[in-house]
Amino acid sequence: MISGINEFETKVIEIIQRTGDVKSFRFAVPEEINFKPGQFFVLTIKIRDQEATKHFSFSNSPTEKGYVEFTKRITNSEFSQALDKLRVGDWARLKLPYGLFTFEGEYEKIAFIIGGIGITAVRSMCKYVCDEKLPTDIILVYANRTENDIAFHDDFLQMEAENKKLKIVYTTNNPIDKDAWKGRIGTINSEMVKEAIPDYADRIFYICGPPKMVDYLRSILSNELKLDRGKIKWEHFLGYE
Repeated sequence: MISGINEFETKVIEIIQRTGDVKSFRFAVPEEINFKPGQFFVLTIKIRDQEATKHFSFSNSPTEKGYVEFTKRITNSEFSQALDKLRVGDWARLKLPYGLFTFEGEYEKIAFIIGGIGITAVRSMCKYVCDEKLPTDIILVYANRTENDIAFHDDFLQMEAENKKLKIVYTTNNPIDKDAWKGRIGTINSEMVKEAIPDYADRIFYICGPPKMVDYLRSILSNELKLDRGKIKWEHFLGYE
Protein backbone atom coordinates (compact mmCIF):
# COMPACT_ATOMS: atom_id res chain seq x y z
CA MET A 1 0.00 0.00 0.00
CA ILE A 2 1.32 3.45 -0.96
CA SER A 3 0.54 6.06 1.70
CA GLY A 4 0.72 9.86 1.65
CA ILE A 5 0.16 12.14 -1.33
CA ASN A 6 1.13 10.54 -4.63
CA GLU A 7 1.63 12.24 -8.00
CA PHE A 8 2.05 10.32 -11.23
CA GLU A 9 1.31 10.34 -14.96
CA THR A 10 -1.38 8.04 -16.29
CA LYS A 11 -3.76 7.45 -19.19
CA VAL A 12 -7.50 7.33 -19.72
CA ILE A 13 -8.60 3.69 -19.74
CA GLU A 14 -12.38 4.03 -19.98
CA ILE A 15 -15.09 6.67 -20.47
CA ILE A 16 -18.66 5.85 -19.42
CA GLN A 17 -21.79 7.81 -20.38
CA ARG A 18 -23.88 7.94 -17.19
CA THR A 19 -26.72 10.23 -18.32
CA GLY A 20 -27.30 12.48 -21.32
CA ASP A 21 -24.75 15.04 -20.11
CA VAL A 22 -22.83 13.18 -17.38
CA LYS A 23 -19.70 11.11 -18.01
CA SER A 24 -17.35 9.06 -15.86
CA PHE A 25 -13.63 9.06 -16.65
CA ARG A 26 -11.35 6.26 -15.47
CA PHE A 27 -7.57 6.42 -15.18
CA ALA A 28 -5.10 3.62 -14.56
CA VAL A 29 -3.37 3.61 -11.15
CA PRO A 30 -1.06 1.14 -9.40
CA GLU A 31 -2.88 -1.49 -7.36
CA GLU A 32 -1.15 -0.20 -4.22
CA ILE A 33 -2.64 3.30 -4.46
CA ASN A 34 -5.00 3.90 -1.57
CA PHE A 35 -7.66 6.49 -0.76
CA LYS A 36 -10.69 6.85 1.50
CA PRO A 37 -14.24 6.74 0.13
CA GLY A 38 -15.41 10.32 -0.37
CA GLN A 39 -12.00 11.89 -0.96
CA PHE A 40 -10.92 13.80 -4.08
CA PHE A 41 -7.90 14.04 -6.37
CA VAL A 42 -6.26 16.68 -8.54
CA LEU A 43 -6.41 16.04 -12.30
CA THR A 44 -4.19 17.68 -14.89
CA ILE A 45 -4.93 17.42 -18.60
CA LYS A 46 -3.71 19.35 -21.63
CA ILE A 47 -5.76 22.04 -23.35
CA ARG A 48 -4.12 23.28 -26.56
CA ASP A 49 -0.77 21.88 -25.29
CA GLN A 50 -1.07 23.80 -22.02
CA GLU A 51 -1.59 22.00 -18.71
CA ALA A 52 -4.89 22.69 -16.92
CA THR A 53 -5.85 21.42 -13.47
CA LYS A 54 -9.08 20.78 -11.54
CA HIS A 55 -10.00 18.64 -8.54
CA PHE A 56 -12.69 15.95 -8.59
CA SER A 57 -14.20 13.55 -6.07
CA PHE A 58 -13.57 9.84 -6.52
CA SER A 59 -16.75 8.18 -7.74
CA ASN A 60 -15.28 4.69 -7.40
CA SER A 61 -14.68 2.93 -4.11
CA PRO A 62 -11.24 1.96 -2.76
CA THR A 63 -12.48 -1.62 -3.17
CA GLU A 64 -12.52 -1.17 -6.96
CA LYS A 65 -8.85 -1.61 -7.73
CA GLY A 66 -6.63 -0.70 -10.65
CA TYR A 67 -8.26 2.60 -11.55
CA VAL A 68 -9.65 5.82 -10.16
CA GLU A 69 -12.78 7.42 -11.53
CA PHE A 70 -14.47 10.78 -11.40
CA THR A 71 -17.86 11.72 -12.78
CA LYS A 72 -18.87 15.09 -14.16
CA ARG A 73 -21.69 16.91 -15.88
CA ILE A 74 -20.36 18.21 -19.19
CA THR A 75 -20.93 21.97 -19.43
CA ASN A 76 -19.75 24.71 -21.80
CA SER A 77 -16.68 25.61 -19.73
CA GLU A 78 -13.29 25.25 -21.40
CA PHE A 79 -12.14 22.51 -19.02
CA SER A 80 -15.39 20.60 -19.34
CA GLN A 81 -15.26 20.73 -23.13
CA ALA A 82 -11.68 19.46 -23.01
CA LEU A 83 -12.81 16.54 -20.87
CA ASP A 84 -15.53 15.78 -23.38
CA LYS A 85 -12.85 15.43 -26.06
CA LEU A 86 -10.73 12.98 -24.05
CA ARG A 87 -10.31 9.54 -25.53
CA VAL A 88 -8.99 6.23 -24.22
CA GLY A 89 -5.19 6.39 -24.19
CA ASP A 90 -4.96 10.16 -23.63
CA TRP A 91 -2.41 11.51 -21.14
CA ALA A 92 -3.24 12.84 -17.67
CA ARG A 93 -1.50 13.47 -14.35
CA LEU A 94 -3.03 12.69 -10.97
CA LYS A 95 -2.21 13.88 -7.49
CA LEU A 96 -4.01 12.13 -4.63
CA PRO A 97 -5.67 11.71 -2.21
CA TYR A 98 -7.16 14.76 -0.48
CA GLY A 99 -10.24 15.54 1.59
CA LEU A 100 -11.97 14.91 4.90
CA PHE A 101 -15.52 14.29 3.61
CA THR A 102 -15.19 10.55 4.12
CA PHE A 103 -16.91 7.53 5.63
CA GLU A 104 -15.34 4.19 6.55
CA GLY A 105 -17.92 2.80 8.97
CA GLU A 106 -17.46 5.25 11.86
CA TYR A 107 -21.19 5.63 12.58
CA GLU A 108 -24.02 3.15 13.09
CA LYS A 109 -26.65 5.23 11.26
CA ILE A 110 -26.06 7.89 8.62
CA ALA A 111 -28.08 9.86 6.09
CA PHE A 112 -27.02 11.46 2.82
CA ILE A 113 -28.88 14.42 1.31
CA ILE A 114 -27.46 14.98 -2.14
CA GLY A 115 -28.13 17.14 -5.17
CA GLY A 116 -27.26 16.28 -8.77
CA ILE A 117 -23.69 15.36 -9.58
CA GLY A 118 -22.78 15.75 -5.90
CA ILE A 119 -23.68 12.05 -5.78
CA THR A 120 -20.15 11.09 -6.90
CA ALA A 121 -18.53 11.03 -3.46
CA VAL A 122 -21.59 9.27 -2.03
CA ARG A 123 -21.43 6.58 -4.67
CA SER A 124 -17.85 5.95 -3.50
CA MET A 125 -18.94 5.68 0.14
CA CYS A 126 -22.02 3.52 -0.46
CA LYS A 127 -20.11 1.12 -2.70
CA TYR A 128 -17.42 0.82 -0.02
CA VAL A 129 -20.01 0.03 2.66
CA CYS A 130 -21.61 -2.63 0.45
CA ASP A 131 -18.35 -4.24 -0.65
CA GLU A 132 -16.97 -4.33 2.89
CA LYS A 133 -20.33 -5.57 4.23
CA LEU A 134 -20.36 -2.90 6.94
CA PRO A 135 -23.42 -2.90 9.24
CA THR A 136 -24.13 0.82 8.76
CA ASP A 137 -27.79 1.80 8.31
CA ILE A 138 -27.96 4.31 5.41
CA ILE A 139 -30.75 6.46 3.99
CA LEU A 140 -29.94 8.48 0.87
CA VAL A 141 -32.20 11.30 -0.32
CA TYR A 142 -31.11 12.16 -3.86
CA ALA A 143 -32.52 15.19 -5.72
CA ASN A 144 -32.39 15.74 -9.49
CA ARG A 145 -34.12 17.90 -12.06
CA THR A 146 -35.73 14.90 -13.79
CA GLU A 147 -35.50 11.12 -13.58
CA ASN A 148 -33.19 11.15 -16.62
CA ASP A 149 -30.59 13.09 -14.61
CA ILE A 150 -30.11 10.36 -11.98
CA ALA A 151 -26.47 9.27 -12.18
CA PHE A 152 -25.49 5.72 -11.13
CA HIS A 153 -29.14 4.63 -11.05
CA ASP A 154 -28.33 1.03 -11.97
CA ASP A 155 -25.44 0.92 -9.49
CA PHE A 156 -27.68 2.04 -6.65
CA LEU A 157 -30.41 -0.43 -7.61
CA GLN A 158 -27.85 -3.22 -7.34
CA MET A 159 -26.50 -1.90 -4.03
CA GLU A 160 -30.02 -1.69 -2.57
CA ALA A 161 -30.69 -5.26 -3.66
CA GLU A 162 -27.47 -6.47 -2.00
CA ASN A 163 -27.68 -4.36 1.17
CA LYS A 164 -30.98 -4.31 3.07
CA LYS A 165 -29.64 -1.51 5.28
CA LEU A 166 -29.39 0.88 2.32
CA LYS A 167 -32.53 2.83 1.38
CA ILE A 168 -32.66 5.40 -1.42
CA VAL A 169 -35.33 8.07 -1.78
CA TYR A 170 -35.37 9.89 -5.12
CA THR A 171 -36.99 13.25 -5.70
CA THR A 172 -37.28 15.36 -8.84
CA ASN A 173 -38.72 18.80 -9.48
CA ASN A 174 -40.17 17.90 -12.86
CA PRO A 175 -40.52 14.20 -13.70
CA ILE A 176 -40.74 13.58 -17.44
CA ASP A 177 -43.23 10.73 -17.02
CA LYS A 178 -45.36 11.60 -14.01
CA ASP A 179 -47.46 8.44 -14.34
CA ALA A 180 -44.46 6.12 -14.25
CA TRP A 181 -42.38 8.06 -11.69
CA LYS A 182 -42.29 6.22 -8.35
CA GLY A 183 -40.23 8.72 -6.37
CA ARG A 184 -41.07 12.01 -4.71
CA ILE A 185 -41.75 15.29 -6.47
CA GLY A 186 -40.45 18.61 -5.19
CA THR A 187 -37.54 20.35 -3.54
CA ILE A 188 -36.06 18.84 -0.39
CA ASN A 189 -37.43 20.59 2.71
CA SER A 190 -37.77 19.81 6.40
CA GLU A 191 -41.06 17.94 5.89
CA MET A 192 -39.55 15.71 3.22
CA VAL A 193 -36.58 14.96 5.47
CA LYS A 194 -38.88 13.99 8.36
CA GLU A 195 -40.97 11.75 6.10
CA ALA A 196 -38.02 10.10 4.32
CA ILE A 197 -35.86 9.83 7.46
CA PRO A 198 -38.20 9.40 10.44
CA ASP A 199 -35.30 8.76 12.83
CA TYR A 200 -33.31 11.77 11.56
CA ALA A 201 -32.39 12.79 15.12
CA ASP A 202 -30.41 9.55 15.52
CA ARG A 203 -28.30 9.93 12.37
CA ILE A 204 -25.13 11.64 11.22
CA PHE A 205 -25.90 13.66 8.07
CA TYR A 206 -23.66 14.07 5.01
CA ILE A 207 -24.75 16.74 2.53
CA CYS A 208 -23.17 17.47 -0.82
CA GLY A 209 -24.19 19.43 -3.89
CA PRO A 210 -24.01 22.94 -5.35
CA PRO A 211 -22.85 25.46 -2.71
CA LYS A 212 -26.23 27.22 -2.47
CA MET A 213 -28.00 23.89 -2.01
CA VAL A 214 -25.57 22.79 0.69
CA ASP A 215 -26.02 26.04 2.63
CA TYR A 216 -29.82 25.69 2.31
CA LEU A 217 -29.76 22.10 3.60
CA ARG A 218 -27.48 22.98 6.48
CA SER A 219 -29.98 25.65 7.49
CA ILE A 220 -32.87 23.17 7.36
CA LEU A 221 -31.06 20.60 9.46
CA SER A 222 -29.73 23.07 12.02
CA ASN A 223 -32.49 25.65 12.28
CA GLU A 224 -35.69 23.77 11.44
CA LEU A 225 -34.87 20.22 12.56
CA LYS A 226 -32.66 21.43 15.43
CA LEU A 227 -29.82 19.00 14.78
CA ASP A 228 -26.55 19.65 16.53
CA ARG A 229 -24.02 21.07 14.08
CA GLY A 230 -21.62 18.30 15.06
CA LYS A 231 -23.97 15.80 13.42
CA ILE A 232 -23.78 17.51 10.03
CA LYS A 233 -20.90 16.98 7.59
CA TRP A 234 -20.89 18.79 4.28
CA GLU A 235 -18.91 19.46 1.14
CA HIS A 236 -19.48 22.18 -1.44
CA PHE A 237 -19.30 20.34 -4.73
CA LEU A 238 -17.62 22.72 -7.15
CA GLY A 239 -17.83 20.64 -10.32
CA TYR A 240 -20.70 22.72 -11.69
CA GLU A 241 -18.84 25.32 -13.72
